[in-house]
Amino acid sequence: MSVIWEAKCRLCRRAGQKLFLKGDRCYTRKCQIERENRNKPPGQHGDNAMRGRRLTEFAEQLLEKQKLKRMYQLREKQFSAYMDEATRRRGVTGENMLQLLETRLDNVVYRLGWAAARGLARQLVSHRFFTVNGKRVNIPSYQLRPGDVVALHESKRESAYIKETLQQMGVRSIPEWLELNSDSFEGKVLRPPTKGELNLEINEQLIVEFYTR
Repeated sequence: MSVIWEAKCRLCRRAGQKLFLKGDRCYTRKCQIERENRNKPPGQHGDNAMRGRRLTEFAEQLLEKQKLKRMYQLREKQFSAYMDEATRRRGVTGENMLQLLETRLDNVVYRLGWAAARGLARQLVSHRFFTVNGKRVNIPSYQLRPGDVVALHESKRESAYIKETLQQMGVRSIPEWLELNSDSFEGKVLRPPTKGELNLEINEQLIVEFYTR
């Protein structure tokens, strides 16, 4: 499991955008990106260190790759493996990569509103909170396919964390490529997501160029 040891808000400020690493806090005015004079690179000199500097093509590609890798909280080896798989598949490599990341079990749990952040979703999956097609799965990177049903295990439905999270589900809407049945605690993958549905401020083509340079 990949663990982010650095302060999460610093990573968002370094990326210049929200990476949604701190759950509900990212949707409020407490987010440092939202606060006045905090949307700048971290460090003693802040944005003065970057003023007047133009990023090289390699630096732009690297920055975009780091943003996406940190957003999904993956190690470099894991991220490279997704890129290799996306390249082998038919279609547009960048879109293939985003679909692979989005259809990870931990990300689907996050998208369904059962966890406030991807890191928390990964913890819940590892602790056997969820089933896939009726069988318990504790592998966060488990790849889901259209038609797969993800459900909250019966023994976990009375969990205090789950109850609190479900009360806050109205903060985020469920994407159209997923279906949620709140009464039965089940979610279904209807189809792979499209780039437009993901609402990610990511230029995936720069990432593809980084790995194929």
